[in-house]
Amino acid sequence: MKFPRVNPTKTKSWSKLLAHKNNIKTLDEFFSKNQNRQKSFSIEWNKFFLDFSKTHVDRNILEDLVALAEECGLSHAIDAMFSGKKINETEQRAVMHFALRSNKSNTTKITGVDLKKLQQKIYSFSELIINGHKKGASGKRITDVVNIGIGGSDLGPKMITKALSHYKNNLEIHFISNIDGDHVFEVLKKLNLETTLFLVVSKSFTTQETLTNAKTVKNWLISKLGKKAISDHFVAVSSNPNKAVDFGIEKENIFPMYDWVGGRFSLWSAVGLSISLSIGPNNFEKLLEGAEKMDSHFLSSSFSKNLPVVLALITIWYNNFFDAQSEAIIPYSEYLSDLPSYLQQSIMESNGKSIDRNGAEVQYQTGNIVWGQTGTNSQHAFFQLLHQGTKIIPCHFIGYKHSLHENKEHHDKLMANFFAQTEALMKGKSRPQVEKELIEQGLSSDEIKKIIPYKEFKGDKPSTTLLIDKLTPETIGSLIAMYEHKIFVEGVIWNIFSFDQYGVELGKELANNILKNLKTSSTKQGSLNEELLKRYKS
Repeated sequence: MKFPRVNPTKTKSWSKLLAHKNNIKTLDEFFSKNQNRQKSFSIEWNKFFLDFSKTHVDRNILEDLVALAEECGLSHAIDAMFSGKKINETEQRAVMHFALRSNKSNTTKITGVDLKKLQQKIYSFSELIINGHKKGASGKRITDVVNIGIGGSDLGPKMITKALSHYKNNLEIHFISNIDGDHVFEVLKKLNLETTLFLVVSKSFTTQETLTNAKTVKNWLISKLGKKAISDHFVAVSSNPNKAVDFGIEKENIFPMYDWVGGRFSLWSAVGLSISLSIGPNNFEKLLEGAEKMDSHFLSSSFSKNLPVVLALITIWYNNFFDAQSEAIIPYSEYLSDLPSYLQQSIMESNGKSIDRNGAEVQYQTGNIVWGQTGTNSQHAFFQLLHQGTKIIPCHFIGYKHSLHENKEHHDKLMANFFAQTEALMKGKSRPQVEKELIEQGLSSDEIKKIIPYKEFKGDKPSTTLLIDKLTPETIGSLIAMYEHKIFVEGVIWNIFSFDQYGVELGKELANNILKNLKTSSTKQGSLNEELLKRYKS
């Protein structure tokens, strides 16, 4: 049987959900009708507590959302992915990033790769660098590691190393991604070449941005330490080892990538070498274990009590029935400041599609715009729009029960804001409340009448609250795996292929063509920049 190909708008559940939307109650009405609403609309799993009571969902709506998932063949789709079927049909590839963190005995049979052997290579190499046994060309201990990659070869490792910087060791980790020369040279000027290791992360080893930056770094290294130093200072992560060898990297310093792992889901693989170097193999193993626990939860839990499934259904509910075009990710931890950017790529690159799995143009909304910032910084930035703007923007609040530095005063104030914002979005502030406050302030009746409309908050703004015990390698692993499965569920229900990214390729192709033409013409007509300006003006 092929991967499900169900148009969600043709299902019985879709029609029922449209009827629900036309008779929707406010959040206040939902709470007044059900005094135990938070308990009824929450999921407790392991060290996670998800409260989705502040969304426009009641028992009937949730049942019909679950029925929609079932009608769209979600159970079959999950089985197909986890059994290694080629569900990425446009590229004829399986989708098995979950296998990278699995301890199940059948992973080698499914993937055709001894993943334990790969993990051991990652861990052994990490230990050699961390303990100072593997040194630079001049015999000095490695102190800094630079990850050179872009997209999934940059965002995932960068986000995790920052998220887990509380657990870091003696190594300093840096990232170079943008082809903008200012980026690479700003990083390089901070480094001592003799004590720096460079990781070139590129699946094809032909990515323009990555290879341009890597060549710049290589030339700088050769000018200072000589060509022989490349073998002591460069490592590659790639599925094209021949290209890496041609670049000058030793075979034993090349870590494999696999075509059944998409870049945006690859931090669990050798792409995460910078993570292993930053937090050590033991903590990297805990990261994988946390992700595997979420995999097991996703596979075994009923849809109505399944964290990724419920979150995906809420996204679809607002995206397709309320015309909400974006979601805000608000982590109340500065360690997670890169999480919104990471999820922006993984979600928007996956589900930003307009052709369904039957090859037809979709007639409904898919994907959504993902953005955000850490709390409480975001409260002083864009929360004005959330509270009093005209758009419906469901928010995902992520917080932790315990702080890593055990500073009670700071954490109490942080979490007071965390809970207050979800309540404020839901309840708002009524006209009588505003009037009472203004009277107490001594304003005249004319002044009160004039200012009341500006200080009133209508409320009824949806949010979900995810409260996690503590930020650890295990819990961040579970969190990221949860969002990965959420993306998958949304793609299944929207009847799109989530694991290709042809839209990313077009700009690359055109840029290469323009560059080729400009190089040819600029030798006769002046500098490359002048030619670019001419073409832009024309």
